[in-house]
Amino acid sequence: MSLPVTRVPPAPSTGRPIGDAGTSAFAAGAGPERGLLDACVHCGFCLPTCPTYVLWGEEMDSPRGRILLMDLADRGELGLDATTVRHWDSCLGCMACVTSCPSGVQYDRLIEATRAQVEERFAREPADRRLRDAVFRVLPHHRRMTAVAAPLIPYRASGLQRALRRSGLYRRLPARVRRFEALAPVVTWAGVREQAPALTRPAGEPVLRVAMLTGCVQRALFGDVNAATARVLTAHGCEVRAPAAQACCGALELHAGRAATAAERARRLIAALDAPDVDRIVVNSAGCGSTLKEYGHLLADDPAWAERAATFAAKVADVHEVLAELEPPAGALRPLAMRLAYHDACHLAHAQGVRSEPRAVLARIPGLELAEIPDAAICCGSAGVYNLLQPDAASELGRMKADSVRRTAPDALAAANPGCLIQISANLGGGDPVPTFHPVELVDASLRGEDAAGLLARRAALVRSAGSPT
Repeated sequence: MSLPVTRVPPAPSTGRPIGDAGTSAFAAGAGPERGLLDACVHCGFCLPTCPTYVLWGEEMDSPRGRILLMDLADRGELGLDATTVRHWDSCLGCMACVTSCPSGVQYDRLIEATRAQVEERFAREPADRRLRDAVFRVLPHHRRMTAVAAPLIPYRASGLQRALRRSGLYRRLPARVRRFEALAPVVTWAGVREQAPALTRPAGEPVLRVAMLTGCVQRALFGDVNAATARVLTAHGCEVRAPAAQACCGALELHAGRAATAAERARRLIAALDAPDVDRIVVNSAGCGSTLKEYGHLLADDPAWAERAATFAAKVADVHEVLAELEPPAGALRPLAMRLAYHDACHLAHAQGVRSEPRAVLARIPGLELAEIPDAAICCGSAGVYNLLQPDAASELGRMKADSVRRTAPDALAAANPGCLIQISANLGGGDPVPTFHPVELVDASLRGEDAAGLLARRAALVRSAGSPT
C-alpha cells in the first residue's frame, strides 16, 4: 500500500450519551447482531483497505476498531456519546473491509444497524441535524434535485462560476461553502432533460424484458446516462421499461441510518417496477444496485412484503452484468480510440462483487485501452452523502484518488456510480482535465459511431468552462 498516512482525525460530533454500565446502549433487538460482532477476530487485514485508517492511522477509525466500539456499546460498557458516534460517522461504508476480511465479517450489516440506532437514540447538535435533514429533503427527490441543479447550467455557461473561482472572494468564502461549491457537478441540459423512454423495444423478439431503475441523483443530473442505458440494452436485444412513476430506492437513507424511511421507499419501488414478465431489474448506479439486492434483508421482518422483496431482489442486476452475458449485433461496436482508466465504484466492486463484467463490456469496444488505477480499493470519498457530511475527509480522499488516476495517464475515466463521477470529476478538473463518463455512455458512443477525439474534447471543454476550485 503506497498511500500516505495523514494523522488528522475528524472533528468530533456532539450530543447526549446513552447507555449505562451493564445496559446496552442499543434498543433491545435493534442493534448489531451479537453473532456478527463476534465474527470479527481483530486480525487487521481490513486496515490497509480502510480509507479513514489510511488517512489518520487511528485504531478506532478502522473497521475492527469500530466493531470493538459496537461490542462495548452493546455490552453497556460504552454509551452513545460524542466520541463514539464520531468514529461511526467517519466511516464511509465503502465495504472494502468486507472484501479484504478472511473471516467473512458482515461489516455492512453491522454499520447499518449501528447507524440506525444512532439516528434514533443520539441527540445530534442542531447544526448537524439541520444539515442532515436538508440533505435528505433534497437528494432522494429527483424533481427537487433538478430544481437545485438546473441553475448550475447558466452559472457555468455564463462564466460566473469560472470568474468566482478565480476571484479573491472565493478564497474568503467559508470553508464548507467552498467545498460544496467545488463539488458542483458539470450539469448539462441533456443531463437534466433527456430521460429514458417509458418503453423501448428492440428490432426483433426481446431476449430479455427488463425494468430499469432511473434513480434520483441519476435521473436529476444524469438523465442522458439513463437514456444511453436504454439504448445500449435495446441494442443488445432487451425490451426496456422505465416507469416514470418510480422514485428513490432508499439507498442514501439506508446507508445513513434512516432505515424506516428506506424500507418504505423499498416497498414503493417494488410496486412500481415489479411485474411477472420482467426478467431483470437493471440498475446503472452502484449504490442503488447494492441496496436493491438487499431488499430481501431490509424487509425480512415485514410479513406482507418479505417474500415479494426477496423475489424482487433476486431479479436485480447491474447493467454490466446483463450486458456481459449478452452479445451486441456483429460489427455494431465501432472503434473508440482512447486510454480509459476504470474506477471500481465501492458498492459495485465490494458490495456487489461486480468487477470483471464492466471491464469485459468495455474491452469489447475496438480501440479502447483499459488502464488499472493504483490503490483502486481505496474509496474516492463520495460514499453516498459522505462528501457533504464529512467534507474534510472526503476532500483528502478525492485528491488522493485523482492523483492515482493521473498516474495512469488516461484520456478519460469511467465509473458506474453518479456520486463517484461527481466526486472524481471535481478533483480531476483544472487546466488539463480528465473527462469522465459512465461506462454505458462509451458503449453507446461506440454503437453510434462517435469520434473519440470529438467526444473527449467536448467533455473536457465542459469541465474547463467551470474553472478550477482554489
